Formats: sequence, C-alpha cells, structure tokens
Amino acid sequence: MKAAENFLIHFTLHRYLNDTNGDNQRRGATNSPGPAIKPTFTMAPRISARARLLAIPFQAVPRPTPTTTSCLVPRTTRRTVRTGWHTAPPQNKRDILLYRPLTPGLPPLTTGPDAALARRAATTPVRTGTLAIKKGMSAVFRGKKRYPCTILQLDRVEVVGQRTRGKHGYWGLQIGMGARLPANVSSAQLGYYEARGMAPKAHLGEFRVRDENGLLPVGVQLLPDWFKVNQFVDVRSTSRGMGFAGVMKRHGFSGQEASHGNSKNHRTLGSVGGSQGSGSRVYPGKKMPGRMGGQSTTAQNLKVLDIDNDTGVVVVKGCVGGPKGSVVRISDACKRLSSAAGLGLSAWRQGKIKEVTMARNEGVVARVKTARKTHLKMRAQRRGMAGEGAVEKKRAAKKAEEEYVYA
Repeated sequence: MKAAENFLIHFTLHRYLNDTNGDNQRRGATNSPGPAIKPTFTMAPRISARARLLAIPFQAVPRPTPTTTSCLVPRTTRRTVRTGWHTAPPQNKRDILLYRPLTPGLPPLTTGPDAALARRAATTPVRTGTLAIKKGMSAVFRGKKRYPCTILQLDRVEVVGQRTRGKHGYWGLQIGMGARLPANVSSAQLGYYEARGMAPKAHLGEFRVRDENGLLPVGVQLLPDWFKVNQFVDVRSTSRGMGFAGVMKRHGFSGQEASHGNSKNHRTLGSVGGSQGSGSRVYPGKKMPGRMGGQSTTAQNLKVLDIDNDTGVVVVKGCVGGPKGSVVRISDACKRLSSAAGLGLSAWRQGKIKEVTMARNEGVVARVKTARKTHLKMRAQRRGMAGEGAVEKKRAAKKAEEEYVYA
C-alpha cells in the first residue's frame, strides 16, 4: 500500500513538469503572421520538502536476520517491535536460559529448592537452637554496672528427630522439651516416642540448619553449655496478650483535648478517612483499635551473660517477649553468624562444643537402635492382641444374637 502511494505521487509530479515544458515550447514556435513571439520559459512551482520525500521511490525494509543467544538454544528471531512482538520493560524481561534444565554449558537455575536453600544459607545457623522456659527478669552486676537480664531455663531438652534434604527438602532437627503424662498423649504419639526410647515431650520445635554437618543424633541432650558466655543469640517467643486495646495503648496516640468543647472523646481515634479527596474510603493499614499482643516476636543480638548446667539456666542480657512460664526458642544470632561479625563463636569453637556434647551422650545411638527394635516387637504384640480381641468380640456378638433368636 505504501509503495502504490509513492508511485502515484511520483507519476503525478513527473506529468505536471512535462505538461508545463510543452506549453512553453508551443507558444514560442507559432506560425501566425506578425512579429514572432519570443519564447518564454516559466519555472516549475517549488516543491515542498515533504513532497520531495514522498517522491522518493519506495525501498523495502530488510527483514532482520535470525539470531541466536547460544549454540544450545534453538534459532529464533529476535523479538522486537518491528517484527510484531510487544517488548516489556527491561525489569520484567527474563532470560530464557534461566528456565532450562541444569546441563553442562548453561548457568545454574535461580528457582527451585536448591536455589532457595542457597539464598538462605547466609542467614541459616550452622547448628541447631534449643527450647527454654522464661522464668522471669532479674539483674546482674559486672563491676559497678548493673545489667537487666532475663532468666531462661532448659528442661530435659533432647533431639527427637532429624529433617534431611532428601526426605523433607531441608536440613533441620526436631527438639523436644519437658515431659508429659502418658495418659494425656495419644497412642500414635506414644509409639512415636517409644521408637526413640524417650518419655513424651511437652513441647516440640524445629530448628533448621545450614547443611548435614549441623545434624545431631536422635536422643542427644542439650545443656546450657551449648551456648557460650558473651555469645550473641536470638530469642523468639510469643508476646503477652493484651486483649482488645484502644489506639492510645496500641499505637501510642496522644489523645484529644481534655476541654475546650471536647465531650466524651478524650481517648477516641478521631477521623479515619476523608471524603472526596481521599476516595471516600479508609486506607488499608490504618491504625485503629484492635487485638493487641499474642504475636511472635524476636529479640535479636542478646548477649549471653551466664550459663549453669546444674540448674539448666541461661541468662541473657535485656528483655524477652512473653509472660513468665512461656516457651521461647534460643538460637545463634542470624546477623552475627561469623566471627568477623563480632560473634566470637568460630568454627573451631563450635566444633569443640559439639565434641563435648557428643562425649556426654556417648552410646545414645545404640540405645535408640535398641529402643527401635523393642518398639517393633511390642507393636506386633499389640496388633496380635487387638486381632484376638476383635475375634472374641465377634464370637460373643454372634452368640448373643443366636440366644436372642432362639429365645
């Protein structure tokens, strides 16, 4: 269509110029009597720049040659606006190679479980944490300086299970604390603990570790010396529930005027949204009254002031969320995992602590294996007894039915 338009314009201009020159020649070569008329030549009208551009013959735009990004990628035309493809913003473009399977010659994938674990490796502790009970707050003196502290107690903390990359998708340990009466535990849970040779635990928690080097055998007991004095730890707990609270308590609002026309609105919220200028709505996230507390909180970078294996006490500097008697999780500070960051727990120190813990729990692997065999034997016996009991119940029911029919 464009070529036809260009040709028509070019043809029209060419014919106009030829017609003008012919008229001038006919005027100068007349045979009429009288004095000869001197031929006059008039200049053609000036052509605008736009007409000159349109008079240029049409030239087809060459098609882009197929290009490839790699010898392993099929030959595809580059996606541009000229070839009819919509180009997204640069930040939304993704390389096609990133979604191909991991083969020699291609970059590693950035999606999937392996890539996710690699991204979190820098903030995942090398070793596991422990569960503890918050006993309350106190204060300790270092010289003439007084430091507020929180007392945390470890109560029969043991490794209950392992989480492996091949079976569960990550590396981790299941930690149990305390004890529970067998009468308050289901039969399935009793068998779970019986296979490990330990009493039922009151609380269970999982702690992820960076790799398989952070795993511990099932049955290992962790004492306060799992941490080191002057080490930094993160303590996670559930904050104390406040119930339904107003904005002055929940968000720290200053309240309204005490007088000067204010009537029974001293602690109220006030306006929550405008009309026309604000869209006649309340914006999401507006600070309003509601339930306060009862949420998971983490106190980071708390220094360990003291440890005591006899009483199972770990004393940390500062305050920890939650009421007295609440369960807390203690782990190495995720922002100070290296000795260069000021932690002081080097790889050599971590290895020494693990050696001491394993030496204290010598023979635990053999004990768990024996408990596993005993559990399987007792389970078979229970199933046999349950089967015999079911048969006896069926016989008794059949006999009662026959006696009822004959009666």
